[in-house]
Amino acid sequence: MRYVGKRDLKVILEHLGIIMQAIGFVVLLPIFVALIYGEGNYIGFLIPSAISITIGTLLKKFISGSGPVRLKHGMMVAGLAWLWAALIGSMVLMLLIDIDFVNAYFESISAWTGSGLTIFSDVEILPKSVLFLRSLEQWIGGLGVVIVVIGILIRPGTAASRLYKSEAREERIKPSISNTVKTIWWIYLFYTVLGVVLYGLAGMPLFDAINNTMTNLSTGGMSIKNDNIGSYGSDLIYYITIFLMIVGGTSFLVHYKVFKGKLTRVFKDIQFRAMLIIIILFSALIIINRYLLPIDSVFHVVSALTCTGSNIQTLAEMQGWAGYVKIIIIMAMIIGGAAGSTTGAIKLIRLVTIFKGIYWEIMRIVTPEGSVIPRKISGKSVSDVEIREASAYTSIYFIFIFISWLLLSSYGYDTLNSLFEVVSAQGNVGLSMGITTAEMPVIPKIFLMFNMWLGRLEIIPVMVLFRAFLEVFKRN
Repeated sequence: MRYVGKRDLKVILEHLGIIMQAIGFVVLLPIFVALIYGEGNYIGFLIPSAISITIGTLLKKFISGSGPVRLKHGMMVAGLAWLWAALIGSMVLMLLIDIDFVNAYFESISAWTGSGLTIFSDVEILPKSVLFLRSLEQWIGGLGVVIVVIGILIRPGTAASRLYKSEAREERIKPSISNTVKTIWWIYLFYTVLGVVLYGLAGMPLFDAINNTMTNLSTGGMSIKNDNIGSYGSDLIYYITIFLMIVGGTSFLVHYKVFKGKLTRVFKDIQFRAMLIIIILFSALIIINRYLLPIDSVFHVVSALTCTGSNIQTLAEMQGWAGYVKIIIIMAMIIGGAAGSTTGAIKLIRLVTIFKGIYWEIMRIVTPEGSVIPRKISGKSVSDVEIREASAYTSIYFIFIFISWLLLSSYGYDTLNSLFEVVSAQGNVGLSMGITTAEMPVIPKIFLMFNMWLGRLEIIPVMVLFRAFLEVFKRN
């Protein structure tokens, strides 16, 4: 039995075409910034946009009505969509600035996936339209390329449901997926406006406020300043950024409850409680040993845990962190924020499920035979399958980290810093020990790009896509 046949290919290409159209419109938006600042680099946005919209339109037109969308189709569409988005973004960069394809693709996929690692040592010399493009890609990528398209272009129904699940999202705020996505959109837009206003009140210029809100709310963290948020030297701006990072790392379902006036329900959410506990614990571990100042400790723990990657210390200061601090930050980057948020990494709910599973297993052994042990998280029953899935995913996640860590170490990079960089890439974080540069060898760059893509899609869609390619390759 074929894993991918002609009908499957048609379904994939039809829906990929819709996403291509959307990506084409997204990369066209920074042209307005270019117009405002008189940069005159319009062609660099027009050509890639035209290519994406044209190809997408042709696919949509000639493969329309290909059939129902299954979950495997959705996963393959999602996997290809992120690669296509990065390709179009890299074309923009290559046309606008002096940069080769590998570096352009690295920068682009890092932005789209909300990873935040950058090959630029001086971002402040880049055109404002390019800076805005990077921020916009993070802002769109924070929700998910496919999720954005569902909210705008996909009609309600099975296709929307399959595509929604393909980007590792399960939560439903409303009965239908289409209404759920639209609600998420309105919540996201509200916090975006709020962030811009708060930054503006703190004295930040409008352009900076817009970009910093988009990158921190989306937990992308790729900055328009060389020293990131630290360049502003303002505690108030640091606190606003911490707030936006926590908002971005919190499930949209929790935000919806807040908007419905159910404030007390927020602290009943197991993921939100776990996030607060980890932030307090990890920050205290750093502060007690006097490695960093309190604000520095809290900021970087929040940045790592929410997978944002913003920082308030210079690269030289971060490279000087004690191994003890680096290990705590690595742990935070591996854990990640809440499922159903803009964050990356393993996610808090999986961690909670695994630890609860261990506890339930111990209780099963020590309690009298025949005892019934309630297995619930936040009032929801948890099955053996869910515990196994959380454990299996976490195991696979560490395997891919180990492979890239070994590769970077083989190139002579410091062992702990190599682990830091790989964990940051796969968790879509963006904190760096300076390993990621334009001069970095091509092979390590490719591995880190793979880690970013893999982490954003939460592994399974990538494996499904590779399985399909393998079958096509064997067939030919």
